[in-house]
Amino acid sequence: MADENAPAGPLPVVDWLKLPADGDPYLESHVCSQCGAHFLGERKHCSRCGARDSMTPNRLSTRGALYAYSIVHRSFPGIEVPYVSAIVDLEGGGTVKGNLIGVEPDPEKIAFGMPVEVVFKDALGRKDKEGNSYISYFFQPAQG
Repeated sequence: MADENAPAGPLPVVDWLKLPADGDPYLESHVCSQCGAHFLGERKHCSRCGARDSMTPNRLSTRGALYAYSIVHRSFPGIEVPYVSAIVDLEGGGTVKGNLIGVEPDPEKIAFGMPVEVVFKDALGRKDKEGNSYISYFFQPAQG
């Protein structure tokens, strides 16, 4: 007998990564209706302007520009290095941190402001203790 509480597929690695059963994955922010600030993760009140009960969910764009990055050469055991940790400003609002893939971890190959897109992939083969896999998001140089 199958466990009815078992997930139907991979789990999102963070709560702002949404995996709808009938559509493509997406990132979600909560936006303040008073000041327009975006925040990852659900919240009721805006920490930018202090407005209460002003937050609404918002599907983030999958396109943006590289704001900042760091090439990581030392990490936890089992994490392959070097990799590029990036901060991206998404079109339409929202700033998200993640890993930049599809580009060599070399400053000569990475440009501030370069166009990137969000891609959703397996979270590097990681599984929880029940054997559930995870989906994560990454940034890669934009195609065309």
